Amino acid sequence: MPGENGETLLDVRGLTVEYLSERGSVCACDDVSFTVRRGEILGVAGESGSGKSTLITALTRLERPPAVTTAGEILFRPRGAAEPVDLVGLTERDLRKLRWRDMAIVLQSAMNALNPVMRLSAQFTDVLREHDRTLSRQDARERTGELLALVGLTADQANRYPHELSGGTRQRATIALALACGADLVVMDEPTTAVDVVMQRQILANILRLRARLGFAVVFVTHDLSLLVELADRIAIMYAGRIVEIGTAFDIYHRPGHPYTEGLRASFPPLREPVRLLSGIPGSPPDLRDPPPGCAFHPRCPHRFAACDSVLPVLRPVGDQQVACLLHSGRSAQEPARKERTDDAVGH
Repeated sequence: MPGENGETLLDVRGLTVEYLSERGSVCACDDVSFTVRRGEILGVAGESGSGKSTLITALTRLERPPAVTTAGEILFRPRGAAEPVDLVGLTERDLRKLRWRDMAIVLQSAMNALNPVMRLSAQFTDVLREHDRTLSRQDARERTGELLALVGLTADQANRYPHELSGGTRQRATIALALACGADLVVMDEPTTAVDVVMQRQILANILRLRARLGFAVVFVTHDLSLLVELADRIAIMYAGRIVEIGTAFDIYHRPGHPYTEGLRASFPPLREPVRLLSGIPGSPPDLRDPPPGCAFHPRCPHRFAACDSVLPVLRPVGDQQVACLLHSGRSAQEPARKERTDDAVGH
């Protein structure tokens, strides 16, 4: 697996992001911790409202009021750095030096991410010359053509405005822009949401090919777990602002450790198996303004038992995975859950 034995590029520790208001704060990311190794693709999956986009903006330090990072560290090791830097404590000026050169972002809506009144060539030139003042405009134009070619576009398309391009072409252009300065980390916020299935496959193939060629790491956020199973090396599952499971794509697909992950896994149809009834997840995600006590998933969980209503599970090793679920906290917790599953089976 790429990045398996590589050094840590990004180390997120206890990250907490809140949205402040006069009526109190809403915690959208609560004590989130994970690592990303060089060259690795880490997928982040979960339903809408689970905190994925908030996590992305916090990682890249692009959050705006009323969002505030209230706790935690984001330790990032740029190329050639002796020690990692904590992105949470950096000034905007220092962050500007890192963006695009060391870390870049591909936003969910390519139409909104690209400047509608500037040709692609001008936008690429701005990024390239911002981080290399010695680069001439002619060299920047040539480099733009090379970058577009990386994602399967032609140099002629650099002369077009964003509205003259299809959605898939715009999205590939934003990926090329993210790679303009050779970033070590590329954060992607649902980059395939607004494109058709054929273009989605092309974009994913491009990401894998470019990662193999250029060696950058990716944090890929999506609500589509089936997509991450094909793309990612490891997957983090988010629910109600917390990571509830982290494991390899193989383990998440074949042996999920959290009931929520099981629900996501059962919500998409198999491609090579007989047709079967999809079960889905009953209910709705909790209101983060008034989250339930204990495990946030317990109102929807088929394996719920008494302790789930009051005890907050923490992320802990379970085999090769990390899971935040009381089912794995000991025999006393497992027995009631096993009985409840038996009762459910009899009832059906």
